[in-house]
Amino acid sequence: MLKTYSRAWVEIDYEAIKHNVKAIQKRVGKTKIMGIVKANAYGHGDVACAKKLVECGIDFLAVSSLDEAIKLRNNDIKVDILILGYTPKILFSKLNEYHLIQTLISLEYALMLNDYAKEHNEIIRAHVKVDTGMGRIGIVYNDHNKNYDDIKKEYALSNIKVEGIFSHFPVSDELDIDSVDFTKNQIKLYNEVLEKLKDDGIEPGLTHLQNSYGIINYGDLGYDYCRPGLLYMGVTSNDEIATNYDMDLRPILSMYTNVSLVKTIQKGDSISYGRHFIAPKEMRVATIAIGYADGLPRLISNRGLEVLIHEKRVPIIGNICMDQCMIDVSAVPDVKIGDEVCVIGRQGSETVKIDTISRLAKTINNETLSKITSRVDRLEKRK
Repeated sequence: MLKTYSRAWVEIDYEAIKHNVKAIQKRVGKTKIMGIVKANAYGHGDVACAKKLVECGIDFLAVSSLDEAIKLRNNDIKVDILILGYTPKILFSKLNEYHLIQTLISLEYALMLNDYAKEHNEIIRAHVKVDTGMGRIGIVYNDHNKNYDDIKKEYALSNIKVEGIFSHFPVSDELDIDSVDFTKNQIKLYNEVLEKLKDDGIEPGLTHLQNSYGIINYGDLGYDYCRPGLLYMGVTSNDEIATNYDMDLRPILSMYTNVSLVKTIQKGDSISYGRHFIAPKEMRVATIAIGYADGLPRLISNRGLEVLIHEKRVPIIGNICMDQCMIDVSAVPDVKIGDEVCVIGRQGSETVKIDTISRLAKTINNETLSKITSRVDRLEKRK
């Protein structure tokens, strides 16, 4: 239940996830969705998003780490969960305890996991990761170094049950010739691995390759699953990047705070650390209870970001502090303590987009959203 004077909070329109899932399904045809809920679902609330995705019929989720997966299991999420990243050897026992699927991030890692499973008389479920150009984790398989034999060795491990194989796009968001050629070559390399496995009598298992921009720009590639993250949350990484398909998406997150103080300052008075804002005239200034420790980047200070109060746009002035920042409300009458301020989202006919903050911070929406901290309550959108 929303308190009247909450300090700072986000509201999530979890029902809008259904709309976004349908938009993704329309784009990828028969390909199923593996919902990415890592990093607290990019700041949107992993458990709530996972439950809504399952309600939408999604039967596979993916996270970054073991602790993220266990959190979902402890909140009654029963569908398959793939751990996309590294699980330390000391925690291998938790994989079967919580019915999880581990990514094989290298042959060395797979051998270590297999040795553990043999020693404890277990069979551990896994997906093979193939590095077709991301350069992060997985067995390298590119034009210069095709380590196919290492991939085969992972499938042959006695106590690892390989149930799938995947790769990842680094530039599926870019439509310049070089990026498109690179991505298409990744698809070719990945398909080449699948064909080699089949020719050798090895069933590859579930196939998945496309991230969010891979879905938008490349459509239905015929694999078993795709892996949207921000897409089902209704946003892309960067609204200014051109795409070759217009996704009908609804952003699910809004962010709010309250006014904690209103005062009049005189010409020449300064605002906040560093005195980077000096009043050019008499002004009315409101302090609002949100800062960089909540996820509003200090980097965007004094760059013209506007927030909404009384359905009007007003600028943040001076440096953003850890817990607070100041706004110029000279043009908005009757602002008082406790008034609601919209930092991301809609108020009346005005909107502040997460993308505006990200552009000013020179980053992507993935980072901006995932940096909304845990002290900011995640609440269901008001009716």
